[in-house]
Formats: sequence, structure tokens, C-alpha cells
Amino acid sequence: MKFLRFLTPLLLAIVVVLCFAPTAWAFCGFYVAKADTKLYNKASQVVIARNGDRTVLTMANDFQGEVKDFAMVVPVPTVIQKEQVRVTEPKIIERLDAFSAPRLVEYFDSDPCAPLYDYARPLAAPAPTASNESAGARRGDASLGVTVEARFNVGEYDIVILSAKESGGLETWLQRNGYKIPRGAKQLLKPYIRSSMKFFVAKVNLDKFEKSGYQFLRPLQISYQSPRFMLPIRLGMINATTEQDLIVYILSPEGQAEITNYRTVKIPSDANIPVFVKNEFGEFYKSMFQTAYTKEDKKVGFLEYAWDMSNCDPCSADPLTQEELKQAGVFWLDDNSPSNVPAPPNFRRPFPRSSVFISRLHVRYTRDKFPEDLIFQQTGNRDSFQGRYVLQHPFQGELKCQAGREYKRSLPKRFEQEAQTLAKLTNWNIQDIRNKMKLNVSNLRLSWWENFLSWFGLY
Repeated sequence: MKFLRFLTPLLLAIVVVLCFAPTAWAFCGFYVAKADTKLYNKASQVVIARNGDRTVLTMANDFQGEVKDFAMVVPVPTVIQKEQVRVTEPKIIERLDAFSAPRLVEYFDSDPCAPLYDYARPLAAPAPTASNESAGARRGDASLGVTVEARFNVGEYDIVILSAKESGGLETWLQRNGYKIPRGAKQLLKPYIRSSMKFFVAKVNLDKFEKSGYQFLRPLQISYQSPRFMLPIRLGMINATTEQDLIVYILSPEGQAEITNYRTVKIPSDANIPVFVKNEFGEFYKSMFQTAYTKEDKKVGFLEYAWDMSNCDPCSADPLTQEELKQAGVFWLDDNSPSNVPAPPNFRRPFPRSSVFISRLHVRYTRDKFPEDLIFQQTGNRDSFQGRYVLQHPFQGELKCQAGREYKRSLPKRFEQEAQTLAKLTNWNIQDIRNKMKLNVSNLRLSWWENFLSWFGLY
């Protein structure tokens, strides 16, 4: 009888805080700064809720520095009016992150000498859880080929929507209005102007920011209608000094979303790894991601999570309520949907399918490997997937039966397989891994005399 029959798993979902995950958020455009302030765009989280050709884009912000120096430029496909823009709370992005993050799960081997029972399937435990402008200025804008399509204020932001005929004129307009454009911006602006895209320019209104009482800049959310399902990332590379991480949460009434102009690859998943990784999960995932990224020649987007948002298994965080989904930009929800009462721990919604499917895509990019903006498509594929890594704890009690002795003899081979898997995933040194594992499993090996007696069937 195979020893797996003796395993009764107790599944625990453990919160994942990735070491490389941004502590705050960044925009998918580039930062521009007044005077000579140097701003760096290092990491981004973006939420895209899309149904048909209608999109709600939420951009969050990891700006560090004086808010008076903050400004951003983001290409958008259409002219945006005030009623299409709002500020939202970063909490909603934190909720999406917690719900979809790659996760570590634990199983505990049962006593192989105990009678077998038909155990109920265990449940996952919750994770620990605008001002007026002069006529002269308008004439100057026209001479540069720049048109101010709209100007308004939303929350703590002053926003201008621009169209331009050529990149040099747009660059000059921004400089005349007090912004120092990063070197290389002119060339990167050209493709967007040729595509007749507009430019969403936002900066902080200091008076409104001080009156708001907030200590941070809140995410901006934009609604628009366009057949283009894309995300501009090229401008975001201007401020970058190293590789950048972008996490995109795509919410759809259909199924999985994927990148069409680069390959979309599933992150390595469902691997059994040594139990000591529990205390090093952040470093593990960071190394594993870099190894997979390098193996794919740094030219892919990784799918880290794909799931119907009515449920989760295991749940690293409670499913989002209807109200939270609306805050995230989901505009197609039926108002007669079930109650918005928060789900209790271990909750499984009774509905097999909802109208919201989430895809979490993780892109690490540089200008040479990702010369184009990201273009997405929705699919009808509603298969579930998650980045999931398994710890299998051995039974620690006394083993006095024959099945127990067979189980004990099988453990070294299992531990070696876990070590080999970890080394392959992370490129960590195999001997270092084995040394760490000895601290956890030395008391589980048979002694020399136990091995000797077992040869004669006496143990």
C-alpha cells in the first residue's frame, strides 16, 4: 500500500508578501519633474476592468518625494472628460493583490499507524492577513501643434488632456509649463502622436492635497470607450534605472486575459518544496521568478492567477464583495446580485460561476526586451490557475507499526526530491538546501540499528 494513502492533508493558506512587490504603486506613464528633481518609476500595479470596448483603468502610485514635484503623462486613446475620472482608495488594489497573490500551502502527514477514516476535505484557513489660461498662452499652444482638449480638477489632482501634432511641440509645451522632460521622451512620444492618441497630464494641486488630510497620493481611475485593449509601458521606461515589475489585474465577464504581442506563460506552480521555505517564502518567490524570467529570455508575461471571483481554493484573502468589485471598476454587475455582506473565513460562494473573472499578469520588462506597449485580449477560457507552492510536513510522532516503518524509510527519497525541485526552481545551491533540510529531518531517519534489524524483518 502506497504511503500516500496515509496522508490526511490539513491545508493552510499563508499570506504572501513578495520581496519585490512594490510597497506603493506607480503609474504606467512616465514621471516628469519640475526643476531638476529626479524621479524614478520602479514598479507598477494597474487594474483594468473591461467589457466589450469599454474600459475602466485604475493606476496606482509609488511616487517618493515632495508632492509639489509630482506630475505624470499617460497616453490615452480618446479625449477624457472630468466625469470619466475619479480618485479611489489604494485599499481596493491591496485587496486584489491579496486575493490573487501566489501562495504557499501546508499539508501535514497523518499517523500512518492510525486507522484510516474517510476524512472530510479540509478548508483553507484565511491568510494572516484648473486654472484659467490667457489668450496668449492658447495661441502659443496652437503654434506648437498642441491642443488643450480638456482641463479640470479631480480630488487632489489638476488634470489636462492634450493632443499634439508632433513630439517636439508637446515636449516644448510641457517644458514651458514648468516640467523637465526626461531625456529620450521626444522619440518615445512620436508613436503615440502618429496613432492619434491623447495625453493625460496630471499634477498635484497642493491646496487641495493639504485640505484633504491624506498623507499619500491616491490612485486615479479613468473610464473610456475604445477598441484598443492596450497598456502603454514604453514611456514608463524613461525614468527606470533597472528592470521594472508591472502587475496587471484584468477583470472580465469572460475568461482569462492574455498578452497578444508577447507570449503569456504560466508561472511554475504546484511544486512540493522543503518546509524550511516557510520562513523564506519571499526570497524563494523572488529567486524562482527571476529564474523563470531568465529561462524565457526575459520576453514573456507570466500568468500568476486566473480564477472566477465568486470563490477561491485555497483563499489567501476573502473574495471581494460586489461593492468592492464596483470600486475596482467593474461596471457590468447586476444590481440584483447577492448581498454585499463580507464573506466569512473559509467561505465558498454557492454559485459555480460569476460575471467577474480575474487574470493576474506579471511582466518584468526593459526597453530592449519589451519595445512595444502591451496589447491584451480576452478569451473564453475560464480554467482556474494559481501560483501555488506546497509544504508537506512529515508526521512527528512515534512509528511502531510496519506501515510506519515503511513510511519512515520513504522520507529521505521524498526530501531529496523536494531539494532537487527547489534547486531547479530557484537556481539555489543544492548542497546549501540539503544542509538546511537536515535541521528539520534528522530525527526522522532510521538509526543504524533500526536499519540492521529491518533486514531480518525484526523492526
